[in-house]
Amino acid sequence: MIWRSPTLATAAALLLAGSLFADSPDRKEESSFGALKAPNATEVRKQADAWLKAVGKTDAASQAKVNAAWASDRPLLDKVATVLTIGDPEAAKLMAEARDSSKPAPTEVPAILKDKKKSTFFRANLALAYGRALTTRKVYEQGLEALTVVRPEEAVDPAALFFNKAVCEYQLMLKDNAEATIDRLLVDVSDSPERYRMVGALMHFDMLTWQEKDLGWIARKMGNIQRRLDLKRGGQKTQKQQKEVLVRLDEMIKEIENKQKPGSGS
Repeated sequence: MIWRSPTLATAAALLLAGSLFADSPDRKEESSFGALKAPNATEVRKQADAWLKAVGKTDAASQAKVNAAWASDRPLLDKVATVLTIGDPEAAKLMAEARDSSKPAPTEVPAILKDKKKSTFFRANLALAYGRALTTRKVYEQGLEALTVVRPEEAVDPAALFFNKAVCEYQLMLKDNAEATIDRLLVDVSDSPERYRMVGALMHFDMLTWQEKDLGWIARKMGNIQRRLDLKRGGQKTQKQQKEVLVRLDEMIKEIENKQKPGSGS
């Protein structure tokens, strides 16, 4: 990721002075101005225990694994993801595949994440953990689709939700969407980690420099094409992006040639 705008110190100063977006007239109505925060870990464990009981995972072996997960010093979302994989074999399989870079990247979001027969606690937080895992693997399309399933109020880590969603949108060049998500990360989540806030601010500053179909646009497109090829996605979508880059390069070459013609005034 190349940052061409203000320094880290500048970004930090702006963040300390207040949100980058708080006074913007374009803020979305769904924004909640600091009302979102990670739920209490004790309350989350109660929900997790109730879910485990509902799915019948109360045997001694399962409980030992659950207790070990809660006793660890890992982030809350990691603990919940572990509990979900202990309680549901399909969740365990999905998370293992999402994290394994040797496995083919998924081309669609699993139906289980949208299955209304499953509890809200299960669906929302499995989708969050799954989307985060895909984002880490740079499978931004399906990562974003999974994260879109999650309502912030249902997530055990709303900051992680907005951060990973913003990363996907930024990498996929969905500028308006990324700006709106960064807005919510910086303004709405009162306990958002500083590392999320800083990277969110840097993404915002970088997008301020974006121009439609300039060399930066071509570079971002080519980076996305290479990512898709690395994921073995050389199909029609990738070919379409390749064609867009070639057409734009051809246009730029012709523009330069026209400027160099005698009498062009250049």
